[in-house]
Amino acid sequence: MILNQPSQVQKMHVKGFTIYPGYLDREMQVELVAELRKTIRNAPFFKPTMPGTGKPFSVEMTSAGPLGWVSDKHDGYRYQDTHPVTKKPWPAIPDMLLSIWREVAHYEKLPECCLINLYRGPKARMGLHRDEDEEDLAAPVVSISLGDTAIFRMGGLNRGDPTSSIKLGSGDIVTFGGTARLNYHGIDRIIQHSSRLLEQGGRINLTLRRVRP
Repeated sequence: MILNQPSQVQKMHVKGFTIYPGYLDREMQVELVAELRKTIRNAPFFKPTMPGTGKPFSVEMTSAGPLGWVSDKHDGYRYQDTHPVTKKPWPAIPDMLLSIWREVAHYEKLPECCLINLYRGPKARMGLHRDEDEEDLAAPVVSISLGDTAIFRMGGLNRGDPTSSIKLGSGDIVTFGGTARLNYHGIDRIIQHSSRLLEQGGRINLTLRRVRP
């Protein structure tokens, strides 16, 4: 697969955080969405809930790979090898996503989880959080945006650190590793109807993660 290599790689004034704008062209985005439809048929979206309170997330989720990320009121944030609703193993990570990982992650081991988040509707967002449930923190996180543009916020290692925001459009890829691996980040809002990629609108975010050392 030949990707749409950008002429310039932008940085967000955060060491270890790199933005690849327009890394996937329109044709590749359409191809990836078609692959994701197969994945989602085998592992349908579900609404996770917050630990303790049981409050539903505003986004829908599913996963691909040997492990999937889940959350619920009683057992909290974790990885497990089966879908929480169907109880079946997660489908494999599509080859196209593994190719992307090889090209931008610069890490010798393949991802074990592709977390698929669906932002649908004006209230869908993701509060500031850290990806810290993985054992292998040496591996970077690779995040791929499809569909409507998101307002992405990046902070520091502490929740109260200053933050900065950028827009992530369809086909953009970001990676964060090294000193930025545990930085707080989140999605403030989705710019509705800013893309026509997804038939029903909204945004899909794919997060590739290596979980175990």
